[in-house]
Amino acid sequence: MSARSLLAAAALLLATATAAPATAAPPEPPGGDQEVAPAPRTVSAWLPYWDAEAAYRTALRHRDQLHTVSPFWYEAKDDGRVAPHMGAGERRLIDGLHKAGIKVVPTVHERMKPGRLAALFSDPKSRTRHVEALMKTVRSRAYDGLDIDYETHAPSPDDTYEQVRGDYAEFITELCGRLHAERKQCVTTVSPQARGNGRIWDYRRLGAVSDRLRIMAYNLHWAGGKPGPISSPDWYEDILERATRLVPKRKIEMALPAFGWDWASDGKRARARSVTSVSGEELRRKMGARYQFDPVSKTPHFTYMEGKQRREVWYQDARGTAAHLPVLRKFGVHNTSLWALNYEDPAVWRTLARG
Repeated sequence: MSARSLLAAAALLLATATAAPATAAPPEPPGGDQEVAPAPRTVSAWLPYWDAEAAYRTALRHRDQLHTVSPFWYEAKDDGRVAPHMGAGERRLIDGLHKAGIKVVPTVHERMKPGRLAALFSDPKSRTRHVEALMKTVRSRAYDGLDIDYETHAPSPDDTYEQVRGDYAEFITELCGRLHAERKQCVTTVSPQARGNGRIWDYRRLGAVSDRLRIMAYNLHWAGGKPGPISSPDWYEDILERATRLVPKRKIEMALPAFGWDWASDGKRARARSVTSVSGEELRRKMGARYQFDPVSKTPHFTYMEGKQRREVWYQDARGTAAHLPVLRKFGVHNTSLWALNYEDPAVWRTLARG
């Protein structure tokens, strides 16, 4: 995940299990004595450190679908250091996820001032020092790899963007080589490359060296802009038409939204408030607002009044996700991820299971 806003924690929905009668015999597997292979795990997800316990419990409830969890635990600094967030490296969470058969690939993000990230990578020596700091981080726990989510180089000016683009690809190439040498995964998170946006990312080079290229397929409309859907099938079509020409389909991971934004729709350009899929729907019900489903973007939205101010909320739910997935199938992309655990409409897991 612009640096992601610290979205409000979603309500934790506890799953219940129904015990079979003690006298019931276990069912015969189809095909006589042949064992049935388990369904493939198809989803990865980020685990926000500010909602770690609830997100962890959500991950365990959906262990059969999750192959990787990326705790949002580390931040890169402009001097090359890698600083931990609150709770980073908690072994109980790492061990619990591993016991559930889920890989742990923590995310390293950054919030540097303009130009600082580009400067870090323009000098080969400083770039290598940063790679060493990342390798120290991945060795600090029983991690399965790293997810690199660096974004402040994205608005580089025209006269430097080609150099910045190349330097970042060199950094990812160097890091992935080091991680692979120690049998660790290298995941690169990128913004969508569509309609003239996202040119800073060299999808071809990044996709060649990364195990997964996670495309943040959200924020078509963002917190600092005008109200509107945060994703749409047409936008996904544009993203994937480009991405699948440059990156092997098996490496592409479409990161789907489990959140939304709540804008003031009176013309003021105040930054929107964040909502999760759960808290957005709770807000709609609390305010007695009518559920609306946009026929173009295939996403839910509603409006409500806060005092004299009219507000507009666009978010995503299982219905919307189901309407977006056919575009992924069209392009042969089967890997998905979620921003973020414990934000999602609980029904989205069934939707993702159907593919």
